[in-house]
Amino acid sequence: MEIIKNRKYLAINLILFAILYFSVSLNKEFIRPVYGHSPILGIITGSFSNFMAAFIISLFSVAAILAKKIKINKARIIFYLASIIVFIILTIEELKPFVDASKTYDIFDIIASGLGSLIAILTFEVFIKKIIKKKNQ
Repeated sequence: MEIIKNRKYLAINLILFAILYFSVSLNKEFIRPVYGHSPILGIITGSFSNFMAAFIISLFSVAAILAKKIKINKARIIFYLASIIVFIILTIEELKPFVDASKTYDIFDIIASGLGSLIAILTFEVFIKKIIKKKNQ
């Protein structure tokens, strides 16, 4: 039974990765070329990849937390640290590219990464509150 549960969590991360890949590709190939010339939409479409990367990659740790049945307070610490680490890595990548994802420094990409990490934390908190509510019923 343990193997089946672990496959479920692996499937969750594969789905998250697929969402990340699909959303970034869709933005790059279709949305950015159409709306990228507008001042505000250009910033949003240009920074969307950083936002999604911070959001989705932060959520990758949820499957591990669920699989190990970690207590809520410890789970929060793990998730918050994972989100902060993702933000730091994306910020470093923006400041000094090491995987050739960014060619130039863009403050909006750093802001988008921060927002993605914060929204991932908020999503995690909503998710945890639902789990706590279910346990108490």
